[in-house]
Amino acid sequence: MNDVTPPKELSAQDAAAQHARLAEDIRMHNAAYHQNDAPLLSDAAYDAMFRRLLAIEAAHPDLAQAESPSQAVGAPPAQGFTKVQHTIPMLSLGNAFSPDDVDEFLTRIRRFLNLQDGDPLEIVAEPKIDGLSVSLRYENGSFVRGATRGDGNEGEDITANLQTIADIPDMLKDAAPRIVEVRGEVYLPRSAFRSLNEEQEAAGARVFANPRNAAAGSLRQHDAGVTASRPLRMFAYAWGEVSEDVAENQREFLEQLDAWGFQTNPLSRACSGLDEIIGNYTTISAKRPELDYDIDGIVYKVDRLDFQRRLGFVSRAPRWAIAHKFPAEQATTILRDIEIQVGRTGSLTPVARLEPVTVGGVVISNATLHNEDEIARKDLRRGDTVVIQRAGDVIPQVVRALLEKRPKDSKTYVFPETCPVCQSEAVRDKEEAVRRCTGGLICPAQVVERLKHFVSRDAFDIEGLGEKNVTALHADMLLSGPADIFRLQNHRASLIEREGWGEQSVENLLEAIEKHRTVPLERFIYALGIRQVGQATARLLARTYGNLADWRAAMNAAHDTKSDALEELLNIDGIGESVANDLLAFVHEDHNRQTLDDLDDLLDIQPFVQPKSDSNLAGKTVVFTGKLEKMTRSEAKAQAEALGAKVSGSVSNKTDLVVAGLGAAAKARKATELGIRTVDEDIWIKMISG
Repeated sequence: MNDVTPPKELSAQDAAAQHARLAEDIRMHNAAYHQNDAPLLSDAAYDAMFRRLLAIEAAHPDLAQAESPSQAVGAPPAQGFTKVQHTIPMLSLGNAFSPDDVDEFLTRIRRFLNLQDGDPLEIVAEPKIDGLSVSLRYENGSFVRGATRGDGNEGEDITANLQTIADIPDMLKDAAPRIVEVRGEVYLPRSAFRSLNEEQEAAGARVFANPRNAAAGSLRQHDAGVTASRPLRMFAYAWGEVSEDVAENQREFLEQLDAWGFQTNPLSRACSGLDEIIGNYTTISAKRPELDYDIDGIVYKVDRLDFQRRLGFVSRAPRWAIAHKFPAEQATTILRDIEIQVGRTGSLTPVARLEPVTVGGVVISNATLHNEDEIARKDLRRGDTVVIQRAGDVIPQVVRALLEKRPKDSKTYVFPETCPVCQSEAVRDKEEAVRRCTGGLICPAQVVERLKHFVSRDAFDIEGLGEKNVTALHADMLLSGPADIFRLQNHRASLIEREGWGEQSVENLLEAIEKHRTVPLERFIYALGIRQVGQATARLLARTYGNLADWRAAMNAAHDTKSDALEELLNIDGIGESVANDLLAFVHEDHNRQTLDDLDDLLDIQPFVQPKSDSNLAGKTVVFTGKLEKMTRSEAKAQAEALGAKVSGSVSNKTDLVVAGLGAAAKARKATELGIRTVDEDIWIKMISG
């Protein structure tokens, strides 16, 4: 199996294995880009990985689970700033890379809305600014809070820094709703970027790799005076929470932004069809070198806001918008070495160490090679002259080796069959796309990575236990598992004696640990580091089972393949057989059960708090069956989820409502047998409109 096999030709096992590997890589790169402003992969390489993941999910729908990166946005907010919960999520965008992709986007829109060929469909095309996404909240016309996108649900409060940017008005100049949230992109002009780097170099300070990193670094200053000294700008283009409607279409909204005092991009324009859209793309692409700001594509949005509301969202992106990306830049350099890194699940990931080369003003020195299949498929060897590609501002992928420049004494790279850290056997069976160390908890790399995950921002978020300290405490045998974190107060004296620590830093750490002895169930499950169980899946599990005791009891019962508990687990929308297998395998291991027992004794794990909703459907499980005539199945599902319902693919005794369209048969019969309420499409429409 390799990454060029058409997804439809992959077996279910190979598809699941390749999907798991891609998901793990994508999560790592999301964190590097959104949290650290230090991407490890090119836009083009990242986009290629994401396209492959989506293609596999299209061919094998059971893999499109809630925890897939296809359902997630960005990465969690960084430490050091107050966290802000977005009332309306700040979503990402799907990508298009060719006119055919754009044509398919338009076709999907028409199909979803049941538009005929002659029905008008206006699209607004806006340059995609390569900066930092922010959200600005105004109340009664006054700017009260600004935040980064973060993971889409939670960002960083950077109000004081945003107030220093001239393009962001303190008061809206025109009448506005009581509450309005304006969203846009903060950027540093190219001319200002060059001047800033000259000043940084003269002062012996850090030189920024590109304008986006400089803008992100400037906004994340704890001293707003530093931010004020840098000429940041912002283009506004969207909205979040509003207390009343402000426009009927995207064009009117952009005009309203201008009236309020914001800057909107002058190259935005409305287009009526594919030819006009692609013509505009070509025109702006040609103007790109002349602009004083970086753009990496064009965003297409359905103009009518009533259409946007009908189209709704998938988990990570709106259906009514897409980003048409510009092609990648390329360069050549020497592949000096291939090094192996070991992840928390034991995966062996090869990393290319490159002779530094400048591409588009950025120095490139390394790139991930994903796995041994990638190396074999491209026949990459130490000493090769390789083509790398970069789009935007990030470190690239290795595209191919130039065989005509290959050294005569080059040797085929042999992927290691033992772990480079613990020397345990590294196994790859028929279900795995990656090779994994079998050392488990005896492998220092895996233990340390699992501990890092346990204390990470989305898990226990313990300040003072960063990567460096976790590694050092493990090396000194003070941390061998998660429960040891909550016993560190027993080692207060030895901690104080550590070089560079001191009494105050130890007190701060122990206070931070005590503060996090109380944790929500969903964070606790995520912190365990179970394969394929990230934030979204952890939340699904917490929401379904409510508390730790019930979750553990259900997982134990689900080991019986004929049990109702297993059926209930598999019926959770977003959890398929692959995730269930990894989940049950974790809970079945003796050492993991012991860890759960220890943590249960040491912590106060809070039951899941159901979100508040005025809808009668909130928390209900809905099944759609048969053909709907007045809306597409996709639209019906989107509306149900927007009202807080859970959509399931099968009927069980946990189902609350079945919506039966034309031709409904087996599922409708089962609902009747179980005494579950069944309604037709007309009643469903009345229910969601009430």
